[in-house]
Amino acid sequence: MPRPAGRCCSSGALRRRLPVLGWLPRYSLRWLQLDLVAGVTVGLTVVPQALAYAEVAGLPAQYGLYSSFVGCFVYCLLGTSKDVTLGPTAIMSLLVSSYAFHDPAYATLLAFLSGCIQLAMGLLHLGFLLDFISYPVITGFTSAASVAISFSQVKNILGLRGIPRQFFLQVYETFRRIGETRVGDATLGLACLVVLTGLRCMKGHVPRGYQMEPLLVRMGHLIVWAVATARNALVVLFAGLVAYSFQVTGSQPFMLTGETPKGLPPFQPPPFSKVTANGTVPFGQMVQDLGAGLAVVPLMGLLETIAIAKSFASQNSYRIDPNQELLAMGCTNLLGSFVSSYPVTGSFGRTAVNAQSGVCTPAGGLVTGTLVLLSLAYLTSSFYYIPKAALAAVIIGAVAPMFDAGIFRTLWRVKKLDLVPLCVTFVLCFWEVQYGIVAGILVSGILLLYTIARPPIEVSEQGVLLLQPASGLHFPAVEHLREAVHQRALAGSPARCVVLDCAHVSSIDYTVVRGLADLLQELLKKGISLVFCSLQPHVLHVLLSANLEGFQHFPSLEEAEQELQGSNWVLFHDADETMLPTPGLIQ
Repeated sequence: MPRPAGRCCSSGALRRRLPVLGWLPRYSLRWLQLDLVAGVTVGLTVVPQALAYAEVAGLPAQYGLYSSFVGCFVYCLLGTSKDVTLGPTAIMSLLVSSYAFHDPAYATLLAFLSGCIQLAMGLLHLGFLLDFISYPVITGFTSAASVAISFSQVKNILGLRGIPRQFFLQVYETFRRIGETRVGDATLGLACLVVLTGLRCMKGHVPRGYQMEPLLVRMGHLIVWAVATARNALVVLFAGLVAYSFQVTGSQPFMLTGETPKGLPPFQPPPFSKVTANGTVPFGQMVQDLGAGLAVVPLMGLLETIAIAKSFASQNSYRIDPNQELLAMGCTNLLGSFVSSYPVTGSFGRTAVNAQSGVCTPAGGLVTGTLVLLSLAYLTSSFYYIPKAALAAVIIGAVAPMFDAGIFRTLWRVKKLDLVPLCVTFVLCFWEVQYGIVAGILVSGILLLYTIARPPIEVSEQGVLLLQPASGLHFPAVEHLREAVHQRALAGSPARCVVLDCAHVSSIDYTVVRGLADLLQELLKKGISLVFCSLQPHVLHVLLSANLEGFQHFPSLEEAEQELQGSNWVLFHDADETMLPTPGLIQ
């Protein structure tokens, strides 16, 4: 017996809002085994990275862990990609450092407000706004972030203190004080970098599809893969043991992470005011202080998450819902703010680890989140001995691959103009992140609008003069079209008539209609006819509705050429051979 249609619709809507209902009824023991392996593997990656990214954000180390577990649980319920993991990332930590003043209260409030904005965007289906951020802008930002984050950790590799966080001052002070380098920190930091780089290269060379190999060979491949995947945790553990050994002997050549509060974060509302030595900062002032961060942080978080989800969805042949991803992100940041989290987003590195570990469903995040909670409950006392140089090496190893040097050469070959927004974004992001992103979007928009306002027109002679606009008619292009008509139609003697082929004009607005009406009148006064051909039905309807004086239309370019054979007409032709059948000559 068929179920009522209304019931089916409500069930489908519920599944769209709670994707867990789609895979949970089919969950199997095999999936559980693979999700457990993936969850543990990602957990061994996220704990050291969380400690390191808190340093990038300018916050105490525990805030990196506070930001690492809520997304694991929320995404299991609301996420549409089996691979994506939400948590602190290098780019989001850099943005938090820029806008939260290295203050946990501002960072937590930023997470709350970002979550509200992302939730609103998801409910209103505004994910399409991210399409206006072009790839050169994204690459310029991520490459600049890679350089800025990597260089910000040089001070920890060298053991320098009191280095400012502003990029240009940081570069100046680091080179000025390079003689103060601590040998212990530099030696350990460089050694950790070498080990991390070597293990990453080893992982890239582990062969796949070796089921037919002998057991010992397969075990060797598995051990190499496991060690390379958990390289961050192993390097931090080794460095911590070295630092602890020196502490026992009574000397300490390294800068250590220091005391980390033990236990889970309290569940409480985010701070809507802040008490300082000079009084209380009200909510309105805190929002004003966050400024452009309220736009940049939510948008960049969404952009990073959706880009990662789409990338892995295409690789594994499944679909994601961008608006549902917005809801998952918004809920994560909103709920995370109640446990002192700063804004989080999708992590490309941990998502790749998750996928390579064979994860089957978002349930792997439950295991990862549990490991983070266990670390907060029982392991925080061990974090005291982790050298800052080791965490700096973890950060540099994670963000260095984000720098895309090949994009400059690629854009030079493909489209040189795209280098302009790339370079503008890249350079200005070192000054202020928001200036770089906004400037890059504006430059991309200007280039896009210019191609619409000034479409290229190809001119050729075929018994008549052919002018071929390369794209359709939009209102910024009306003046350009009128100038071309005047230059070509009136250049010869005697003055010749004009045909405009509209095969590529899929829509038309009132400004274009008025411009064409004025052009018709100007040419009629000079004794020249303007004839249209190949109009699409809805465009033809608009022009007929406008009651243009002197309006003429041919159903196709071929008919126009036959009709005009032997006469001195100028033919404007949009280079497309597709012709729509439209009845008769309309006058």
